[in-house]
Amino acid sequence: MRFAFLQEPPFCFTDASGVLGGCDAMLADKVCQLLELESFSPIETEFAELLSGLASGRWDMTTGLFISDERLKLVDFTRPIWMLPDGLLVAKSNPRAFDGYRSVAEDGAALIGVISGQVQHQTALQNGVPSERIRIFATQAEAADVVAAGAVHAYASVAMAHRGYLGRHPEADLAVINVPAEEKQPAAGAFALAKGSAALRQRLDSCLGELLGGSWHREMMNGYGFSDADIDRLL
Repeated sequence: MRFAFLQEPPFCFTDASGVLGGCDAMLADKVCQLLELESFSPIETEFAELLSGLASGRWDMTTGLFISDERLKLVDFTRPIWMLPDGLLVAKSNPRAFDGYRSVAEDGAALIGVISGQVQHQTALQNGVPSERIRIFATQAEAADVVAAGAVHAYASVAMAHRGYLGRHPEADLAVINVPAEEKQPAAGAFALAKGSAALRQRLDSCLGELLGGSWHREMMNGYGFSDADIDRLL
């Protein structure tokens, strides 16, 4: 099982010795073990390559992605593996007093960063942020660095991804602002598979149905900073 992942804690990341960790990676590996699939082979990539890599056969499954109608035209998804709200990564003192996307939109000089291909780009537009004030980056680390440098004033992603980044970079002078539900409801993410993988998807869904919310899953997710409430939101 060739598994495409990003450096995006707490979902997937490699440690100093190159060992892969993260909740998505651990869940994918566990499912592969239980289903006795071929050896679990992680492949690092960038977000913009995830879906095209599935289509071209470079890997068999990706780390969790938000499910959207647009993506469903390109790939298939397993059952959801998390349901999470958005957040903004900002300077630690939040000097511009952001409280969500709309406050960024209302600040006529504010710039917001997003990762290429991620749904937060569209969400920012839907909440009134003009396209000319959106900056696009390839990786989490790149986007976080420009916020820390003050070149961009907020970076939009999953709030838990921001917290995962700060957990691994405690020296960063940054903070996380939760996006209110009226701007963006928590959304479901799932492993993505190539079109035509119905048999594999059914096997994965059956295994996930047995794992999600169970004692192994809760202990693993808690270890990466997820609360029981985060898990119960999915269930």
